[in-house]
Amino acid sequence: MDIYKLNLRHLRAFCETARVGSISAAASEVHLSQPAITQALAKLEKSLDVALFVRNRVGIFLTEPGTGFRDRVARAQEHLRQGAERCGRAGGRKRSGGFQRFDHLVTSAQLRALLAVEDAGNFSWAARRVGIAQPALYRTARDLERLSGVSLYGKTAQGIELTPAAQALALSARLAYAELKQGIDEINAWLGHDSAEVVIGAMPLAKSYVLPKAINDLTRLRPDVRVRVVDGPYADLLHGLRHGQIDLLIGALRDPVPADDVEQAPLFDDALAILARSGHPLAERTFVAIRDLADYAWVTPPKGVPTRVLFDSLFSQADVEAPRRIVETSSQIVLRGLLMGSDRLTILSPHQVRLEMEQGLLCRLKVELEGASRMIGLSTRKDWQPTATQSLLLELLAKAARKRFD
Repeated sequence: MDIYKLNLRHLRAFCETARVGSISAAASEVHLSQPAITQALAKLEKSLDVALFVRNRVGIFLTEPGTGFRDRVARAQEHLRQGAERCGRAGGRKRSGGFQRFDHLVTSAQLRALLAVEDAGNFSWAARRVGIAQPALYRTARDLERLSGVSLYGKTAQGIELTPAAQALALSARLAYAELKQGIDEINAWLGHDSAEVVIGAMPLAKSYVLPKAINDLTRLRPDVRVRVVDGPYADLLHGLRHGQIDLLIGALRDPVPADDVEQAPLFDDALAILARSGHPLAERTFVAIRDLADYAWVTPPKGVPTRVLFDSLFSQADVEAPRRIVETSSQIVLRGLLMGSDRLTILSPHQVRLEMEQGLLCRLKVELEGASRMIGLSTRKDWQPTATQSLLLELLAKAARKRFD
C-alpha cells in the first residue's frame, strides 16, 4: 500500500474514535459528520484489508491490529505536530498568518509535494517523481505554504531549495510516514504475510560477515521479508537514518554520538591490524617497528573515519613523521586492488579481508599496536520502536556478532 495515499484527516478521525469509543463523540472533535467518519473508517479498513474496530451495542472498540495501528498513527501525528511547531518557529510565523494547528489540516498530497521538491530541487522534476503534472504539484506545494503561513521554498542558482522552516516540517513528515509504514507492515504480519522491507545502512566491516549472516538467518525465518542494504559515506547514511529513510546503521560507532536524536549500541570490539600483500618486504619480519611502516605508501580511509583517527595517532604517539604518500578511499574493492598490486600498507580489520587472507593474497604484519581497535555496533533513532521483524533482525545481528568469535 502507498503510504502517501493515506488520508491524514481520516487517520485523525480513526485515532479520535479509538480514544473516545464513539463515532458521535469523535465527530465533534474532528469536525466531520457521523456518516463521514463512518465512511472514513470503512475506507481505511478496506485499504488496510483488516478490521480496526469491533462494534456492538455498548460501543466501538479496537481490535488487536487496530490497537497497534492506533499507536503508530498517534506517533505519526505527534511527529507532524512537532514539525508544524518547529516550522512556525523557524519561519517566524505571526498568529495572523496561516493556521496555528495546521498539522490538523495538512494533506498527504501537500506533504508528498514538499518531500518531492526537497529530493528533486525543482518543481518539474518533483512532479515527475510524484507522477502528476507540474502545475498541479506547484499548486499543492504553494497550498501548504499558505496553510502554514511561512515561506517554504526559496530560489537558488541550482533550482529550488527548502527554507529552514520547510526542512523542519519535511523531517517530521518523513518520520511520520516511517511510522505509518511500520504500522502497515505490522498489520500485514498479523494477517500472515510479512512482506515488510527493512532498510539497513551498512559500513564496511559489517558487510563482510555479520550483516550477511543476520540477513540470511532472517530470510530463512521470514522468507517474504525484503531487505535493502544501503552503503555510502557515513554522513549520508546518518542523514537517512535521522530522516526515517533507513531503519538502522551498523558499523563503527562514533564518539561522541553524532546527534541528540541518535543512540548507539555496541556489538563487539574489533581489533585492527597492519595489512599488506603476501610477499611484501615486511611480511617475513618477526618484528616490525612503527618507524619501518613510515617508509611505505599507504591506503587510508578519509579524514573523520575512526580508522583514520587510529592511523594518525599510530605515528604521532610513536613520535614518527606520518607517511605522506597516501591514497584515501572508502571502497573495499579499490583498497584490495591497491594492496595486492603494490607495496602499500593499510590499517584494517582482518575480518574485512578474511577471504583474501585465507587465499594467501594478503597478510598481517607483526606490529605491536596498542589500543588499535574500534567499537562496532548499531545506530538507531532514539525514539524508534522496531516492529517484530525489525526486533528479530536486531537479535540476529547480535547473535552473528557473537558467532564471529567462535
